[in-house]
Amino acid sequence: MKTIPILLGGVMLWSLTACNQYTTSFECPLEQGMLRVEFPEADIVRVRLSENKDFEDNKTTVVLPEALNHPIKVKLEEQEGMFVLTSDSLEVRVNGKTGAIRYYDRSGNLLLSERDDLPKQGEGIALENITYDPKSSRIEKTADGEKVVMDVLQRDTVGTSWRWQVHFAFPSGEALYGWGSQMEDLLDLKGQKLWLCQHNLKVQVPVINSTAGYGLLFDAGCGMRFDDTDDQGLVELEAAQGLDYYFMKGASMDRVVNRMRTLTGQSPMMPRYLFGYIQSKERFHSSAEIIETLREFRRRRIPVDMMVQDWNYWPEGWGMMQMDRRYYPDPQALADTVHQLNGRLMVSIWPNPQGNAQEKDFKERGYMLNRSFVNVFDEEARAYYWTWANREFFHDGKGFDAWWCDCTEPTDGDWKPMPEGYGWESHSDRWKLNLEAQNAIMGAERASLYALFDARGIYENQRKTTDRKRVVNLTRSSYAGQQRYATISWNGDTYASWESFRRQIPMGLNFMATGIPYWTVDAGSFFTSSGFQWFWKGEFPDGCKDPAYREYYLRMCQWAVYLPLFRSHGTDTPREVWYYGEKGEPYYDALVRNIERRYEMLPYIYSLSAKVSSENYTMARALAFDFPRDVEARASKTEYMFGPAMLVCPVTHPLSETAQLDIYLPEGAQWQDAAGQVLEGGQHIQQTLSLDEIPVFVRRGSIIPKSPVIQYSDELPAQTLTIEVIPGKDAAFDLYEDDGITYDCEQGKYTIISIRWNEQARSLTIGKRTGGFDGMKKDRHFVVKVIDGTNVSSQEVDYQGEAVTVSQL
Repeated sequence: MKTIPILLGGVMLWSLTACNQYTTSFECPLEQGMLRVEFPEADIVRVRLSENKDFEDNKTTVVLPEALNHPIKVKLEEQEGMFVLTSDSLEVRVNGKTGAIRYYDRSGNLLLSERDDLPKQGEGIALENITYDPKSSRIEKTADGEKVVMDVLQRDTVGTSWRWQVHFAFPSGEALYGWGSQMEDLLDLKGQKLWLCQHNLKVQVPVINSTAGYGLLFDAGCGMRFDDTDDQGLVELEAAQGLDYYFMKGASMDRVVNRMRTLTGQSPMMPRYLFGYIQSKERFHSSAEIIETLREFRRRRIPVDMMVQDWNYWPEGWGMMQMDRRYYPDPQALADTVHQLNGRLMVSIWPNPQGNAQEKDFKERGYMLNRSFVNVFDEEARAYYWTWANREFFHDGKGFDAWWCDCTEPTDGDWKPMPEGYGWESHSDRWKLNLEAQNAIMGAERASLYALFDARGIYENQRKTTDRKRVVNLTRSSYAGQQRYATISWNGDTYASWESFRRQIPMGLNFMATGIPYWTVDAGSFFTSSGFQWFWKGEFPDGCKDPAYREYYLRMCQWAVYLPLFRSHGTDTPREVWYYGEKGEPYYDALVRNIERRYEMLPYIYSLSAKVSSENYTMARALAFDFPRDVEARASKTEYMFGPAMLVCPVTHPLSETAQLDIYLPEGAQWQDAAGQVLEGGQHIQQTLSLDEIPVFVRRGSIIPKSPVIQYSDELPAQTLTIEVIPGKDAAFDLYEDDGITYDCEQGKYTIISIRWNEQARSLTIGKRTGGFDGMKKDRHFVVKVIDGTNVSSQEVDYQGEAVTVSQL
């Protein structure tokens, strides 16, 4: 790379010989070390600060090497002690004395700046290696399963690292989102404080997404802190060889997500079945129970796609990837039967085998970290972990379909009885405890990276095994870049209370604002009763027998209908629909109707998933994505958009407390409710509630393709689809279809049918089909349904792949 010399503080360090130089890398020495600024893209800036000129990589693998292989040349000028780097998209000004950086668009508008008084600083720290006493090894039972515990035998200093701080002057009037899924009950993070680490109930993703036209990605694998109280603008990295962050210009939050995935990888196409209903619980006890439960769904005509086997299926110890043959006599026969019933199977696998043959095998091969966690940072260990998983479950693609990689934090410092006064709000104490535990196992510089490498092992090795089955990995922890490994995260072992429910919505919205698109919940919450530990605080000890919990469970399921994944799961009480009543009873009927509603939306949802993969879209979206200038919408913690059309308003209080819901309709759009009432945006309304559904408003100028009610997702291709048009302005939607299961889509084997509504002409054009795939249905029958307030009109259309326009609607 060509490095341009600079003038710093009046001292000629090298020679800046011309004002119009071009460079791919700009460096200058600062008191804290060497600063380097590069442009991987015209609208992405990489900033590094290192104690020496070597700029040692933090080895996170977050950013793909190919994203950095071709930095662009930018113009470099000196202007009164400032060094100005200009690309086609950005102007970056570096203070020659302090190293403070300012980011401008090409029109001269300031997007973000580091603080001039204290931009960046580092402090050397010692790295420890902890040796545990194997003679003290013992198993402790926790709410998260059995864990190996050993006493510390010795602490040794094994090297040095750095604690880095960078201070930003965040613009006034912006809203900030991201940092993953946190417990602080916040949506807009401007002016707030976060303690960032991995935890059962927390997911750290080091990305900020702003309404002011930019995002930030911090490339380090350690715990972090964010503190913008009193306008500090502090981001602290607890242990990294160098400060390494990316400024990503984005005219919209969607563009920031695009830039994040440009750096860290695209989200691959998920299988169609994943977007149906997923039945999980803690737990099924045998193959026979799984099969009988699926058959009961089929007998009752309740749609379902996937059954989930949770933990404790193993014959000995903890976490062994082998099913107890007394209860699961033939895993392949189980998979075959589920497949014959048009279902799919997911299985929970753990990274900490203990007290069994798997632990012994991995230890003998040197594939374990401290305290019996698989060393996912070792490529050979990841491959061998896959060997066990494939042999017992996947069977080269003929067996189980999906993975549930639980406990990928992979340990917590407080998932046990804690001193009196410790609880949900003990954020700083939790951060210290968890980092101490995770640093001891993985080292401080990679304390937050376990899930990223664990997911890499599953994805890469399944892809090597077959391309006939898409990877699905539900994993409790996550990190930037993990979207490229076909992962979905959820928010951990939550407890059932209405307050807990309300907190979960902004947790998910901030997680998905980081650019990682797939997130879900345990519908009904994990714990329904109250135990002896701070996190086990469910308020419904009688579970499904209690009408109050039935209402809570219904409301969470109604919310989950409009999440990327719709999954019921938890302990303490059953989760199957028939435990909540019988046909003709209110909770049973409402649960069934909402599952059916999910399947009606399947063409819409699956097409959105294609946008996630091909256009870097975000399916479930904080209102700031679509209404960034609407201050009230930006602050709304319990409303969001599901795709471009639907404003979702979960009900987070019981009817006994709230018979009406105060709803804010974002400004800049007209909205239509389920009854056809047309409402102007920019106002609050009071919506009368019922048990049957939650309020969902459709943005005027939308197209929503829908299916009839089907029993499982593979029935979709044969259906007559209804194309619902909610007029009011021109509208567009691209209907995506493929075989639903293989990676042939990556070879161009898919179809897109563009659908366009012309408001002035009152006509709908179903465009010419592009593409094709094996098994594609060439002739289709559509019903075009225009819902204009309370006026509804429809026409039927036979479609053979050529453009068709339907008029007089």
